[in-house]
Amino acid sequence: MGDLFKTSVELILENQSPEGAYIASPSFPTYHYCWLRDGSFIAYAMDLAGEHRSARRFFHWVDRVIRRHSQKVEMVIRKIQAGQGLEQKDFLHTRYTLDGNEENESDWENFQLDGYGTWLWALATHIEMTGRAEVLAEFGESIRQTVWYIENLWYYPNYDVWEENGDKVHTSTLACLYGGLSSIAERLGDCSVAALAKRIRSYILTNCVADGTFVKHVGSRDVDSSLLWLAVPFRVVDAKDETMLGTVKRIESELAHDGGLHRYARDTYYGGGEWILLTCWLGWYYAELGDVAGARRLKRWVEQTADAAGHLPEQVCTHVNDPSFYPRWVERWGEVARPLLWSHAMYIVLVNALMKAGAGEMKEAVRRS
Repeated sequence: MGDLFKTSVELILENQSPEGAYIASPSFPTYHYCWLRDGSFIAYAMDLAGEHRSARRFFHWVDRVIRRHSQKVEMVIRKIQAGQGLEQKDFLHTRYTLDGNEENESDWENFQLDGYGTWLWALATHIEMTGRAEVLAEFGESIRQTVWYIENLWYYPNYDVWEENGDKVHTSTLACLYGGLSSIAERLGDCSVAALAKRIRSYILTNCVADGTFVKHVGSRDVDSSLLWLAVPFRVVDAKDETMLGTVKRIESELAHDGGLHRYARDTYYGGGEWILLTCWLGWYYAELGDVAGARRLKRWVEQTADAAGHLPEQVCTHVNDPSFYPRWVERWGEVARPLLWSHAMYIVLVNALMKAGAGEMKEAVRRS
């Protein structure tokens, strides 16, 4: 464990650009970019590991990116207010080059809102952990632009965390927006931002539940492993909430296999294997519930997927939903991304969650003695 934790921290630091961006995967050309979503969770892991300077450099990078492209936010708002239709080129991108520019050579699914909520959450968490409240003023303009962007677009269909289904409103995306807005509102003391977060939460509870569980998107009856985010870290509901417990039970039944966790039942990306970061997420959730044994079991599974260099992949494809798709993706983009920095970040998060849960167990044992 210690070696993989150390390797994970070192790998992330080594692959942070001079500008502050975290490359998604240094050995997978398609991922030679920085996603706000992935990067925000990586920055959170760096904060947990005590690497606050690294996290701060990432937030500076995001701040520059948003201010650089702020004219898009203003244009989107004007078009909405004028009743004009929006085109894909109008939206802020989900991924950027490491120097913070848009990549326009490929037809990427760029309208994704989740990363913009996630960066607000990660920034607010960074402030809480470091006590650096002056960051709010330093990044004030990019925070305002992000809140304004979310406020006007949160109910629009957009691509999900897996960069699919752009015609749907996705539950985990809304969770990211709620988590970001509610967290930054608390730091700002801004009631209007808090009220926007509450509206999004109310929408989730009204429109994203079917048959007693949360669902993948509005109108769906399927589950997706990213629904774990509603409890950890975004606190749409408590980890012990009845609907959340029912959702996790379905995820365990339909998407878990021999320790690893699939994204969703019909996933065919590289055949649809078991994702390292999601397995860590389920372990994080177990730790929140106090199921330390379950979290440790998943941690061991993750550790077994590391190669001799201690590199974690994006997914393990020994058990896939549809094997016929695996060679198609290999032919298109090469073997599965390894290392994936987001996988390493979530391993750091899981180890931290287990340390906290273990400390809680020790305190309880002392109290009872």
